[in-house]
Amino acid sequence: MVFLREISTIGIVGAGQMGNGIAQVAAQAGYQVIVQDVFPEALNKGHANIEKNLLKGVQLGKIPSETVKAILGRLMFTLNISELADADFIIESATEDPELKAELFRRLDQETAPDVIITTNTSSQSVTRLAGLTKRPGLVAGMHFFNPVHIMKLVEIIDALETTPETLQIITDIAKKMGKETVIIKDMPGFATSRISAMLGNEAFYMLMDGLGTPEDIDKALKLGLNLPMGPLELGDLVGLDTRLKVLENMQQNLGERFRPCPLMRKYVEAGRYGKKVGKGVYDYPDK
Repeated sequence: MVFLREISTIGIVGAGQMGNGIAQVAAQAGYQVIVQDVFPEALNKGHANIEKNLLKGVQLGKIPSETVKAILGRLMFTLNISELADADFIIESATEDPELKAELFRRLDQETAPDVIITTNTSSQSVTRLAGLTKRPGLVAGMHFFNPVHIMKLVEIIDALETTPETLQIITDIAKKMGKETVIIKDMPGFATSRISAMLGNEAFYMLMDGLGTPEDIDKALKLGLNLPMGPLELGDLVGLDTRLKVLENMQQNLGERFRPCPLMRKYVEAGRYGKKVGKGVYDYPDK
């Protein structure tokens, strides 16, 4: 029998937009956090982004100023994935590349203790497939956060084929300690949210390609007409058009041609216009 451990340290793979956001909310919840990435610049940028978000929270009166130092003190950044051996719980948040995630899951299975739960922040890939690469499929599930992580309340918990009820409960408890609302979703392509948001964003790109309107007017129409907090083109820039494209490609492969990516989106990605994180996407972000 596998005895699930008390969780005090969370390991996060990937210091990008999502990874550093997850690290922030985990540290704010009182967990010790180890953030691993293979790129030093990603670690540096991730640390800076967390500090910036915390200071902004202080300015807005949402975070007591005296807690910032302690929150930052609970964060450790490393290039070495072996450092995650000290973690009690893992959240993989690397880029949406199936082969990379497969390689990471094999490595995490080797580096961590056998009773450690390993989760993935994937928005579209098969969690069951990743679980099958490990010797602990019952301790593998999806833990899908939303961007920006420190603001968005939802976490989709993805129930893979062999995920145990105990694993789902522990993940739910951790998410709630981070201040999140949770839903449990079966492991199907796109889950609940990505299936709809990716299709909406894709159709907005088709509108743009067809000359229906400017990006600003398309986003404004959909925001005000459908009561959305953010236009789908603006949201695509925030998520990352490269990520959005990979999600659509995965869903096209698994769910059919209705998810075929818009050719204009593909052109933007080929041109390096990934979105806000690089300073240009559908819109330009000169301050990035």
